[in-house]
Formats: sequence, C-alpha cells, structure tokens
Amino acid sequence: MVDVNNLEFGIETFGDIVANEDGSLKSAAESIRQIVHEGEIADQYGLDIIGVGEHHRPDYSVSSPETVLAAIASVTKHIKLATAVTVLSSDDPVRVYERFATLDGLSNGRAQVMLGRGSFTESFPLFGYDLINYDDLFNEKLDLYDQLRTEKPVTWSGKFRASLKNQEVYPKTEHGELETYIGIGGSPESIIRAARHGYKVILAIIGGQADRFKPYIDLYHKAAKQLNMPEYPIAVHSHGFIADNEDEAIEVAFKNIKANFDRIGLTRGWAPMSREQFDSETKGGSFYVGNPETVARRIARTIDLLGLGRFDLVYGAGNQTAAQREKMIELYATKVIPRVKEILRTKEVANNDN
Repeated sequence: MVDVNNLEFGIETFGDIVANEDGSLKSAAESIRQIVHEGEIADQYGLDIIGVGEHHRPDYSVSSPETVLAAIASVTKHIKLATAVTVLSSDDPVRVYERFATLDGLSNGRAQVMLGRGSFTESFPLFGYDLINYDDLFNEKLDLYDQLRTEKPVTWSGKFRASLKNQEVYPKTEHGELETYIGIGGSPESIIRAARHGYKVILAIIGGQADRFKPYIDLYHKAAKQLNMPEYPIAVHSHGFIADNEDEAIEVAFKNIKANFDRIGLTRGWAPMSREQFDSETKGGSFYVGNPETVARRIARTIDLLGLGRFDLVYGAGNQTAAQREKMIELYATKVIPRVKEILRTKEVANNDN
C-alpha cells in the first residue's frame, strides 16, 4: 500500500536548450541559468527533489550537473539536489564521491546521487573508455563506489583504475553517507545488483505502459528479502508536460517531445515518432501530458499500481520556452501533486470501508 504521507515528488531536467518566444534558441549558458532559476521556483513551491542530467552533446546544456546543483543550493533551502543521472561508467568514483560530498556540505545535507550506466554514450570516447567494456566498467566502478560510501579507508583494485591501499577520501559528509540511487532502465540483473548492494532504485520509464515494470519491482523486494538487505520505496521518473488547457498541453508536448525523441532516434535507428504513438503514450503509456486533472489521475494510477514512494516528472523535453517550463512547475506543485494525494487517500478510505 502506498504511504501517501511520505510520498516524494520531484522534477528532473536533462538540460534541454531553452527556446525564446520567437522560436530561436537560447545559449547553453542561458539555459543553465534558467535551470538554476527553476530550481529556486521548485523550492519555493515545496517540491521535494530537483534532478539535473549529465550529457555531453550540443542539444543539452549540462555536462556537470553537480556544478549546476551547487548553484541551485545557493538559492534554495529545502529541496533535495539530485543527478539524473551521473554516468558512473565513464567517471571516476572517487571524484564522484568527493564532488557530491562537497555539494552535500554546501547544501546542508541535501545532495543525492543517482548513478547510471548512461543511455547516451558520448562520454565514453570523450574520457577514453571503450564501449566494449560498457558492462564491466559500471560493475567495477560501482564496486569501488560501494566502498567509498562507507567513508572509511578504502583498499581496492580493479582493471580500469589505479588501485587504492588504505586510502582516505575527503571531504567526509556530516551524516556519514551520501543518499544514493541506482537508475535502472529495466533489466533483472540491474534490479538484483541494486538490492545486493543495498541501494535505492529509480526506474526510468520513458515509454510503454508502467504496468510492465511491476515484475521488476517485485523482484527487487524479493531479492532484498533473500539477501537480508533493506527494502526502500521505489522511485520512477517519466516525461510529461502540463498546461491549464488540455489541448495546449498536448500540442506543446507533441511538438517538443517528438522533436527530442526524433533527434535522438537519428543516432539509434528509431523511426520518427508518429502522432498515433504519441497519443498512445499520453493516454495509456508513460508521457504524463494534459491539464492538471488529467496528469494527476494518471500519476496517481502509476503510483498506486507500482506501490511507489517517489515520482519524478521529467520536464522541459525539447525546446520549450522558459514560460512554459516555469508554468508547468507551478501547476505540478500547486495542482497536480495535491490532487494525486487526494486521489490516493480517497482510494485508501474506500478500501478501509470495504
């Protein structure tokens, strides 16, 4: 059963370049400053988390999310500061831990790391890694990160990085450990690995019905029990767009999300997104698009179906304007989230009455 009182709601941006009102695009620098402003807005509206993605390509503005999160930390008080995701496979686990421990100190304990393999691969050649080692890189570096998060001296050796012998890593966090999630696209091996190491899980559901992830969630809980590891509430992130008017929301989302997915698809062999495909995703799939009531009902269903403890809405996909992005954050915080909680509580009352 969903614990409505402890549900967390976040927003995430992959750092898409922001559009001007005339359709021209802002610079990467302007887009980064806009994200910082949006973090400030999200904090003022009481959202629980803001996540910022890492990419190394021209259609996204952020390659160093922890730097942007540090800027957000300086203008916020309560909101948690997460990555979405940090590509651990092409990074150095020691530097990852040090950077986020620093962010944690700056933000008074609000840093949150989301580790992933990376659905984009540009960082691998950029930092001198061969994609043939895609799986091995992540497994080895996660093993090192797992030791680092104890904040005790580390002795470790591997294939892709220099060995460590009784090495301290600084700074230490005030609370003794960084809150860490593993971002998972949906493989049994990844779910079991997260359970084995005692990590929280966030599922990237970016297409298709959310129902298909129920077996993975069941597997996580089963594995955690068998391994005598903690069972954490599952988180999900998915794309969406909200506007006061249903038709406006659908048209803005179709224009921008289609352009975004089609651009990515050019390098991955995807067919261009059809209107039929988009409509299917907004009605029963994993695009949460529409007016506040429509989006609230669909999010509530997903949370209830999967028994979630956290839902993050990925906003700003494509080249939306600053006004569209900011309005969506406002509607999500002030109308969608309260309505989601109301729907879930009503269901609980109905169940209790039966």
